[in-house]
Amino acid sequence: MSKLKYAMVGGGQGAFIGGVHRKAIALDGQIELVAGALSSSAEKARASGRELGLADERNHASWEALLADELQRPASERIDFVSIVTPNHVHFPVARAFAEAGIHVVCDKPLVHTSEQAADLGRVVAKSGVVFGVTYNYTGYPMVREARDLVRKGAIGQVRKVIVEYNQGWLATRLEGGDNKQADWRTDPARSGMAGAIGDIGSHAENLALTVTGLEIESLCADLTSFVPGRKLDDDGNMLLRFTNGARGVLIASQIEVGCENDFRLRVFGSTGTLDWRQEDPNYLVHAPIDGPKRILTRGSPWLGESAKLATRLPTGHPEAFIEAFANVYLGVAAHIRALQAGSKPDPLAADYPTLADGARGVRFIEKTVESAASSHKWTSLQ
Repeated sequence: MSKLKYAMVGGGQGAFIGGVHRKAIALDGQIELVAGALSSSAEKARASGRELGLADERNHASWEALLADELQRPASERIDFVSIVTPNHVHFPVARAFAEAGIHVVCDKPLVHTSEQAADLGRVVAKSGVVFGVTYNYTGYPMVREARDLVRKGAIGQVRKVIVEYNQGWLATRLEGGDNKQADWRTDPARSGMAGAIGDIGSHAENLALTVTGLEIESLCADLTSFVPGRKLDDDGNMLLRFTNGARGVLIASQIEVGCENDFRLRVFGSTGTLDWRQEDPNYLVHAPIDGPKRILTRGSPWLGESAKLATRLPTGHPEAFIEAFANVYLGVAAHIRALQAGSKPDPLAADYPTLADGARGVRFIEKTVESAASSHKWTSLQ
């Protein structure tokens, strides 16, 4: 099997998430970085590319130059997809241009700034027929996929209540305006968008809850706060959820909870059982049935479902985590691209990844959360 070729936009020197994506993409030896425009600074972009060993002719000062170069290359040399790992405000123009050019896209979350942009992207992708993945990476954890499958199989009955919380403390003090690049752009409305913590990690919480339960949010009641003086965007969010099947939920997304690192937890309560998963202990899923003892399911065990098995690389007891989850999202995208190249339908078990529709729904969730928080009526419909 020949390797797929990709280019990266963003993720150069000083960036965090770009390096994570590159490590994840390289993990299984199926995909190769061949080109890039790794920074909005031309000098830093080229220096970053040299550090990664990119050939000079494919190490570009801007994403526009990268795209133009790819389009003039023979099809056999052209990249198979682009990975976009820039601050949020750059997602839309880059994703739109590459999708319109017929190049498959993987974009970090949140997808874009507005639902209008998301809808425009949807029209472009529908016309071009490209594969479009969004890196909600937590969906790539094997035990998240097992939780999703257990809900679908009826292992906990009808979902009644969902509690999802993403607790961080890294922005408990004012880091923006200094040398912290991540804090600087994530708290800037021009680059981050209309939301802070809710856009950054609350969007992950929404996606995880909906991926596992298969439910849609009917309405929400949100309270957003900026605790750090002078901060322009929310750093703490709390909301009540009502789902379309009548279930209720609670979502917490905070970046000012001192002592918390990446405490991301999902609990799904059904009529006949409960599921409990924590990102900081991701190789285990707790299932508590109503008519039997609580059991702890472990990643790599032979009795797990096929989706969890496919997302697993190591035997049980050998930890797999964040990088591998990202890698599983990219493997899903790669499987879809390979199927299209072969003229066949993708295997849904292999081509398992968050799509443009998931990204667009996440943008609407952010908008409605901000709308609810600003409203005197609070309860805001998402339907």
